[in-house]
Amino acid sequence: ITAAADAWARGAVALPKPWQPQKPVLPVEGMRNVLITSALPYVNNVPHLGNIIGCVLSADTFARYCRLRNWNTLYVCGTDEYGTATETKAVEEGLTPQEICNKYNTIHADIYRWFDISFDYFGRTTTPYQTMIAQDIFQRLLARGFLLQDTVEQLRCEDCQRFLADRFVEGTCPFCSYEEARGDQCDKCGKLINAVELKNPQCKLCRGIPVVKPTQHLFLDLPKLEEQLEPWLEQSWATGDWTANARYITRSWIRDGLKPRCITRDLKWGTPVPLDGFRDKVFYVWFDAPIGYLSITANYTDQWERWWKNPQQ
Repeated sequence: ITAAADAWARGAVALPKPWQPQKPVLPVEGMRNVLITSALPYVNNVPHLGNIIGCVLSADTFARYCRLRNWNTLYVCGTDEYGTATETKAVEEGLTPQEICNKYNTIHADIYRWFDISFDYFGRTTTPYQTMIAQDIFQRLLARGFLLQDTVEQLRCEDCQRFLADRFVEGTCPFCSYEEARGDQCDKCGKLINAVELKNPQCKLCRGIPVVKPTQHLFLDLPKLEEQLEPWLEQSWATGDWTANARYITRSWIRDGLKPRCITRDLKWGTPVPLDGFRDKVFYVWFDAPIGYLSITANYTDQWERWWKNPQQ
């Protein structure tokens, strides 16, 4: 408080000159470099105040604070455009998934511009960089033995002639009895769901009753990472600013033991899986979407690795 009062008394002339970063904004040796992202908004709707306040505005406030402190700051975001949410919206509006993405990416960008959100770059996940980086991470996981292959039972709609991944099937949650649970999770109790566990499942498109059929998929071998993950989490909990809810959820996952997580889907809209026997599948959006932060930065600057692979700065 004393320092603030003293600065106020000395007036604006005593303040340091505002830092004017180069374009594109890149880490600078000897400066505090801050990379800020906010949750990538789904491209299947018009953002409302809750969306903006929930993630974009808070990150924008922090970005403005960092710039006022003369820290070298990069704030990036973009629309999350793959997944069944996009496909189901495209069906509703009679458009292709790409047309839906183009339409709503423009709407999102215009609204954030109207609110004067201070992005250095607002991009999207349907880009060549997204495909390249996601497939590169996949190949590295494959080479290091962190992927498994398995046959799984999955719901298939015979009328629509398609497997019903994620939002393409709805039913009653087997844990809390919520009647509008999706094929990958329940939005009421938050539990992850295997679609075949749903009670009274229905095809989202035709409301038909699906049948169970086998299909081959790839899984991230999370149990293999558990031994390395636990000490990292303990250190991160001790030194980081985790919310109580994030700590609770993470601890419960570790306590119950990590399970292999499927990272592929029988869909057409998404990042293609670059592996023989799986080339007719795409990556599950929750494997693919977090990589969007990297690819959006890569679309901003070809020196994106200086932000994401540069802990020294």
